[in-house]
Amino acid sequence: MTSAADAGTESALARARAGDEAAFAELVRRHQAMVYSIAWHYLRHRDVAEEVAQDTFLHLFRNLDHLESDAHVESWLRRVVVHRAIDQTRRARYRPWTGLEHAPEPTQSSPPADPWLRDLLARLVAALPGRARMLVILRYQEGLEPADIAALLALPVGTVKSGLHRALALLRGKIRRETAAHPVTEARR
Repeated sequence: MTSAADAGTESALARARAGDEAAFAELVRRHQAMVYSIAWHYLRHRDVAEEVAQDTFLHLFRNLDHLESDAHVESWLRRVVVHRAIDQTRRARYRPWTGLEHAPEPTQSSPPADPWLRDLLARLVAALPGRARMLVILRYQEGLEPADIAALLALPVGTVKSGLHRALALLRGKIRRETAAHPVTEARR
């Protein structure tokens, strides 16, 4: 039994397969925030994230016949954008950076109340090695459970959990070093 939302998606999927451009645009609209969010949080560069998102949706267009439902579209897109973002860093030996003019508003999570802490965390997460960065983004930005991340990345759940543990330990150490080097001032409080 499918819900009304699933039926609408099935219909959009069927219409998109039949060549209906409006139906494909509807699929893109439904998933563009999630796709861009993953790309931007991993790459930390607006133009590159937009390119990866566009490439992901082009891949969707070419593979419409292989998709079965909205849930399948969402998980499929998430898997594709994760791999495309990782491939982008490998191809370009890209180093993430963030300019304030390129920083989008968060799409799924609320930022910490302290702007200094938010900026510090964003910078430190961006400095994590590739796999650790993607694990942290998928877990804490996208809200996926370790089992879902494991399925998405084709890794054992234990590997995901230990990778998250190591990434968080790295972040804790970097935060300690950063706060020791720059003690909290009254202006920051």
